[in-house]
Amino acid sequence: MTKRIVMVVTTADKMNDDKGTGLWLSEFGEAYLEFMKKGYEVTVASPLGGQAPIDDRSLEGASQEMLDTAKELKNTIRLDQVENIDSYDAIFLPGGHGTMFDLPDNAKLQAMIRSVYESGKIVAAVCHGPAGLVGVTLSDGSALVAGKTVAAFTDDEERETKLDQYMPFLLETRLRELGANVVTAPNWTDNVQVDGNLVTGQNPQSTESVAKEVIRLLG
Repeated sequence: MTKRIVMVVTTADKMNDDKGTGLWLSEFGEAYLEFMKKGYEVTVASPLGGQAPIDDRSLEGASQEMLDTAKELKNTIRLDQVENIDSYDAIFLPGGHGTMFDLPDNAKLQAMIRSVYESGKIVAAVCHGPAGLVGVTLSDGSALVAGKTVAAFTDDEERETKLDQYMPFLLETRLRELGANVVTAPNWTDNVQVDGNLVTGQNPQSTESVAKEVIRLLG
């Protein structure tokens, strides 16, 4: 049976009136290419559907192969159009600062993640992608991330980007407040944490490693 993955990307294109944002292309593209190599069926979904905005900064120095993956972001389906989440083997949340604005409070996404996680299937997120996990509660009312060992974009990395002032919250801090054990590595180095069927990575440099862990867990 072909493995099925739903990749959920941001549709937030602004931090404020002056600052644009969106998806970080490599965090989508590197994972997408790894999944394609395995012959997986990939659905790309987003809160609003349609064109997913790409952070311009993530295009600098990108390879043609990476730029080519952007065509998969032109016509994403809306989250509420994802049919039968139980038929998917994994959900993968790429980052980009946009995720901080439209993923944390999305009730449809929270329900999808809870269903996937409680079915023993794989929930994966990289960089700012774990912002999509912060609002997820399990059927027993506990936060999904409580007591879990995770990686995510660190407060130090956020301060280094000088974008911390525009964020609705700091991701590492919020995860710790929810009871997660956040493992950090030096800024911009590969760091992946696997806790059962939860796979998380710290930054863009961690994307391929997160994707490969998902592949390993899918067997």
